[in-house]
Amino acid sequence: MKLPIVAIIGRPNVGKSTFVNRLAGEQSAIVYDEPGVTRDRTYLPSFWRDREFMVVDTGGLVFNDDTEFLPLIRQQAMAALAEASAAIFVVDGITGPTVADEEIAEWLRQQPVPVLLAVNKCESPEQGLIQAAEFWNLGLGEPYPISAIHGSGTGDLLDVLITYLPPTAEIPETDEINVAIVGRPNVGKSSLLNALVGEQRAIVSPISGTTRDAIDTVIEHNGQTYRLIDTAGIRKKKNVEYGTEFFSINRAFKAIRRADVVLLVIDALDGVTEQDQKLAGRIIEEGRACVIVVNKWDAVEKDSYTIYDYEKHLQERLHFSEWAETIFVSALTGQRVEKILELVSKSAEEHKRRVSTSVINEVLEEAVRWHSPPVSRSGKQGKLYYGTQVSTQPPTIALFVNDAKRFNDNYRRYIERQFRQQLGFKGTPIRFFWRSKKARDVEGANVNRATRV
Repeated sequence: MKLPIVAIIGRPNVGKSTFVNRLAGEQSAIVYDEPGVTRDRTYLPSFWRDREFMVVDTGGLVFNDDTEFLPLIRQQAMAALAEASAAIFVVDGITGPTVADEEIAEWLRQQPVPVLLAVNKCESPEQGLIQAAEFWNLGLGEPYPISAIHGSGTGDLLDVLITYLPPTAEIPETDEINVAIVGRPNVGKSSLLNALVGEQRAIVSPISGTTRDAIDTVIEHNGQTYRLIDTAGIRKKKNVEYGTEFFSINRAFKAIRRADVVLLVIDALDGVTEQDQKLAGRIIEEGRACVIVVNKWDAVEKDSYTIYDYEKHLQERLHFSEWAETIFVSALTGQRVEKILELVSKSAEEHKRRVSTSVINEVLEEAVRWHSPPVSRSGKQGKLYYGTQVSTQPPTIALFVNDAKRFNDNYRRYIERQFRQQLGFKGTPIRFFWRSKKARDVEGANVNRATRV
């Protein structure tokens, strides 16, 4: 569903991300005792009573300061407010009103969006009313004392908030494809997101670690809705210290887990590194469909053999994910970027594809005819009885055999190659479960199937 948006606005370190986690019902936004942890705008689902909505965490607003990321953070907060149905302005009840709060309040009063004032860090109900009263002079109506940590006072605030939001039953359904954008730091993930969206959706900087949270963006292309999830750059584990980067990488791994398709972004100038190989392995382990995006292709010196040599390099270094779709792009110039979503759609279709049992067994019979199962040292041969697809996303096939131990890795890879040659499944991993089964049990199963037919 295309849910209404609620923007969370405020200066740094007033507890916006803690409040977002309270609304989202999980530890989704990064919370760390350090100003400026949140930079981009991060979308998370929430609900209250009969209303569902997306809550948007934004970076801390600071006016009249153009150092480091602050101008870009302001731009992201303004973009969030422009698409919001309502906004919640979070202030610090312990500190009391500040000049920065007054500047933000003056800006919010000029916006056409309804604004609710949440006075955070009011852990004591009695003291909270006194703390909140100090914020009446901001001119934004009644200040609501809340505790984002403990949840007190949030119910009263949300009761007012939902009066500005439509009932969930009135929101039309959408069929989204979740797409996670992952890769090492500085390979161009945020630039790629911006190129796909057609606007400055994520902050782009040559500084490593600019993106921290997993950033959700919903777009529509050729009648299909996509949820694009930009993630923090994932470095080698030994180089990551506990703190903001540690949480960022955990968010990136969660993004892979909730994606239908993962865009693995490779830096064309660096080639496939060991870390890229590990990320590809993680995608396979999670059973996600994959498109390999070779970015910065415009910066590569080329001749008539360059692309073929590079494809060979990819096959050698990522041989275990040779089924993935591959595209060479430039996020900077927009070269071939529009074709990425076409490959995403194809991969998503293959990822949820289901094949009938009769077709699976035709493929197996053909495969065995060309290459018989191996014979063990004791002279006993493996037998393939039948197969059936047991699930999708990824396609998972159970193969029933006389003894799974008699089928070595080479033969198992051969069976997978036969399935891909006969049935495709381009862009998605396939999982095979090899199940040992006694011959008499197989005969009984065959009789039951025949009876049902």
